[in-house]
Order: sequence, then structure tokens, then C-alpha cells
Amino acid sequence: MGVRRPLLGDAYQDFIRARWSTSLSFVAVTYLAGNLLFALGYRLTGGIANARSFTDLFFFSVQTSATIGYGVMYPQTRAAHVLVVAESMIGIFLIALMTGLLFAKFSNPRARVRFATHPVIMPFDGVPTLMFRLGNQRDSRLIEATLRVVLIRTEHTREGVLMYRMYDLPLERERSPALSRSWMAMHRILPGSPLHGTTPESAARDEVELTLTLTGIDEVSAQAMHAQTQYVDKDIKWGMRYADMLSERADGGLRLDMVRFDDLVPAPFDGTGG
Repeated sequence: MGVRRPLLGDAYQDFIRARWSTSLSFVAVTYLAGNLLFALGYRLTGGIANARSFTDLFFFSVQTSATIGYGVMYPQTRAAHVLVVAESMIGIFLIALMTGLLFAKFSNPRARVRFATHPVIMPFDGVPTLMFRLGNQRDSRLIEATLRVVLIRTEHTREGVLMYRMYDLPLERERSPALSRSWMAMHRILPGSPLHGTTPESAARDEVELTLTLTGIDEVSAQAMHAQTQYVDKDIKWGMRYADMLSERADGGLRLDMVRFDDLVPAPFDGTGG
């Protein structure tokens, strides 16, 4: 609010972030719309031999922009020649632009990391512990995956000024050498933790937010990948734990049931963060 947005805004970032179906639709619509505009120009200027309808003019425009040139239709007047030159120049620019955008999108792989719907707070070895479950949804692993957790909440300074403050939450293990399927990240709520003494009521009052940022290297493309999610106070489930996903098969091996990724089960808890 109060920030003036440029005419095209973040068009490049919007294109890269968009779904493939949206990006390809944008390219197709832009190409067809450009040819329709030039077909209209040819109709207004005239001078295209053997063009009997607006549809023929549209096809002539496509042939010109794609440098096909069957020879059946061709410009006959100076105005038509000028318009062909203009379309050729603009066509080269648009093709180069769209090729660059599609290549940038294709060469920018995204992490497919799944974060559990809810973080939980439960006792672990007798200590209240904040837990997060996350997993890699690709067959390839995420090498040297590193997780950062930041707590954001409202506080009043000694001068009575209300502000948002950020705290890094240390994890029992913030790095995984290779993230393949599932990872349970834990922050122990000990004295000195920003969450020590926190209750569901105080978390709601202080508008607690949790931001998780995961970075790593995709083993297939060798490119840096990242993923991020946010939780608010109402997302945190107190006195709950994640359901077990591992079970033993008849042959003695282990089975990982990703269907239970977001499932929670009760865990005895007194309802406070330490």
C-alpha cells in the first residue's frame, strides 16, 4: 500500500513463477494477437496479392512472421511492403524474447518440497519441543539441505513502541546431507528459547508467525533449490504429534506411508512452552 507499481510491474518474475500452462497460453495468445493486428493492418492498407479474405491476411501474417513465404500471397504496394518490413523486425524481436523467457523458465527448476499442514508442540524426552515435518516429493535427492526457522511476533519496546521482532530458532539438526523423503525438524523449548513460557493464548495475542526456509542442491541438475512456507499461531497444534509413517513389512523391511504425512495424533501435554 502506498507503493507505486511500474507499468509492467514484475512481468518477468510473474512469467517465471506462473504455471507452465499459464506461460504457454500467454505465449500463444501474444503470437496470435500480434498476427491478428498485422492482418488488420494489411486489410487497411491493402496490396496483398491473392488475399481474398481477412483469414487469408491472417495466414499471410503468420507466413511473414515465421519467414515461411509460400509465394502464393505477396505484397504489391509500397504500404504493404513497409508493413511487411515492420512485421519482420517486430517478429524477430518477439521470437527472441519469447525464446529467452521460455528458456529461462525451463532452466529454472523448482523444488517440490512438502511441508506438513501444521507444526506441533509436544513433549520429547521430557522437554516441550516444536516440530516440523517436511519431505521431498521428487525422486532425486536434495543434497546438503539446510533448514532455517524464524519466529516473528509483536512486542512492545521499553518506550511503548509496538513492532514486529524476528528470532532465529535453533534446531536440533538444521542440515541433512541428503533429503530424500521425510525429515523431522525439532526446536527444543528450553529456558532461553523465544518460545519458552509461550501458551496458545499468548501466541495468539502476540500474532506469532513461523517462517521455514529450506535450501539445497538438486542432485540431477546441480542447481541450488529453495522452498519456503509460513505458519501462523492458529496453525500450531499443541499436545499433538505426527502420526508414524514407518511400518514394518512382512519381509522385515520398512514401508514409508506418505498418505499419513499430515496426520496428527494426541500427545500428553500441559499446554505451555516450558
